[in-house]
Amino acid sequence: MEKTMSVTEGLVQLIENNSDRLAETMLMKLQSCDKCESFRRVPREEFRQRVYEIYDHLGEWLLDKKEADVARRYIEIGITREKQGVLLSELMYAIIMTREHLWEFLKQEAKIEKPKEIFGELAVMELLEQFFDRAMYYAAQGYEQSAGKASREAVHAVVR
Repeated sequence: MEKTMSVTEGLVQLIENNSDRLAETMLMKLQSCDKCESFRRVPREEFRQRVYEIYDHLGEWLLDKKEADVARRYIEIGITREKQGVLLSELMYAIIMTREHLWEFLKQEAKIEKPKEIFGELAVMELLEQFFDRAMYYAAQGYEQSAGKASREAVHAVVR
């Protein structure tokens, strides 16, 4: 298990060390994606910073942060994206793209040579899946909260 954890830490470190490049290439992918057109309303640097934040602090997100931390962060992101006019489906797709972009990077850059290292890679995969699944759930929850608040405010404005 100790070897597995060192491989996991090595993969996380590889991602964190390349977080700036990963964020920039992810931004380029998003800008050219026809399934994320409403993201054009999000300031370029704001989106790049959010993606960079994930990649640069991945070890914390995967190993140290609690579900409540993920919930707080992604509810906030969901609220922000709803207010910016990003469609919920496109928000979910952007999170999926962020995960897939990371996998493409790991396939290209991680040099897995021994069977034991595969278990470390699988451990990282499981942690990443859990993180991104929760990120989608909580971002959608924040989006819905924001949309519901806007709907309630509209109803109150009409009733007045």
